[in-house]
Amino acid sequence: MSRAKPEDDEYWNSSKFSAFTFDDEDDEFTKMKESKRAVNSILVDDDDDDDDVEKVSWSGEPIGSISWSVKETASSFRSSGEQSFPKIDTAPSLPKQGSGYSLSSLFKAKSKPFQSFSESFTDTSTRAYAPELRKPKSECKDYMSDWSPEETVRRMRKGRAYSLERFRSLQDKLLLLDEAVSLHDGNVITAVLIYLKRSLSKEILFRELMVREVALRHYVHYLKEMGEQKLLVELMKALGRTEDMALMQYKEHLNIKDEGRRRDFLKSCLSLPFSQDDAMHVQDHYTLLERQIIIEGTFSSPANIRKTFRISEKQYILTALGARAKLKSWFDVDSLFNTKNWLGYTKKRSPIGFHRVVDILQKNNAPAQVLQEYVNLIDDPELRLSLAQKYKCHDIVIDTYKDLKDRQQLIVYQGKVERGSHEDRKIEELINNMQIRWKN
Repeated sequence: MSRAKPEDDEYWNSSKFSAFTFDDEDDEFTKMKESKRAVNSILVDDDDDDDDVEKVSWSGEPIGSISWSVKETASSFRSSGEQSFPKIDTAPSLPKQGSGYSLSSLFKAKSKPFQSFSESFTDTSTRAYAPELRKPKSECKDYMSDWSPEETVRRMRKGRAYSLERFRSLQDKLLLLDEAVSLHDGNVITAVLIYLKRSLSKEILFRELMVREVALRHYVHYLKEMGEQKLLVELMKALGRTEDMALMQYKEHLNIKDEGRRRDFLKSCLSLPFSQDDAMHVQDHYTLLERQIIIEGTFSSPANIRKTFRISEKQYILTALGARAKLKSWFDVDSLFNTKNWLGYTKKRSPIGFHRVVDILQKNNAPAQVLQEYVNLIDDPELRLSLAQKYKCHDIVIDTYKDLKDRQQLIVYQGKVERGSHEDRKIEELINNMQIRWKN
């Protein structure tokens, strides 16, 4: 290629812009070199010079003008295959950021090095307004709502995304419940029941659960766990299980703290359809609570309570003995067993056996004298001897061996007591007593 005149070379090298000569016969490589040289001469220029020079595009149009913007937009759409300009949105929107890697933006840059395409894509201003790409259909499949009841419950069991809202008809909801029951997964059954509870009336739900025993059991358990006592009572009543309904309603008294309100509530429970035994228990509960509130005179005495509530003698003795022994009221303990015969003599009698009395007294740390008195009242000699040895009632052991005329056992027991003690001297006297006819 022939060189230009020196004056022309100086003009083009110092100019703020260069242009291609489209009539040149040079190859494309030469043209690209000339274009690169022109771009670099613009980018490395000072800011002060940029303010004095108007930037134009390759076609000679001022960059930033309306005509230039329209042509740029049209050319970009033609290259992408669009047939017409996009519709202009008149609604207010965020200001659009220019592309960080278009050729026109290079002419607007000021002392900024040339960015690579990868650097341009990592720019935060570009990334903030980049359009969101549509997800592949394979990923969107999990969010579709056209699954069958069988597929839905399987997804629920696997912990995948699912939706029950599409099952709107009663038939679809019952199919969904039946599929959940067939999987034998309690969590899935409960989840479906919660949806049916929310979307069906109580009457319809109760009616359908009557013929689905497994689902019914899960629903009853769920209501108990959630504390929905009122709804549970209604369910039992609808199922015809009146006794269960009555017992569940009766249990609500546990949540009532005020005694007056609890008494009134128990009174209202008296008319519920309890079984015969349960009805008697509720009646007693109400009567007892009413008496506790009154508490005056002999009306609330133990004997009166025993008679009113038909407490057996054994139950009364066991309860009263434990209470009085715990309070160390040994005189009251004696009064429980004192009876008079027809001649007016006082005698101790126990409907529970004195061996049980001894056990209760010993557990409550009764004094040795009190304990020994009741051990001595045991009729069976062997049992009396066994308990006397267990609780170290020495006098009773010595007297029992004397009654049995068992001198050898008395000598053996002498070795278990303290030498020189009252018990030791008593045994020695008995052994040396020649009037006792010992059997050994």
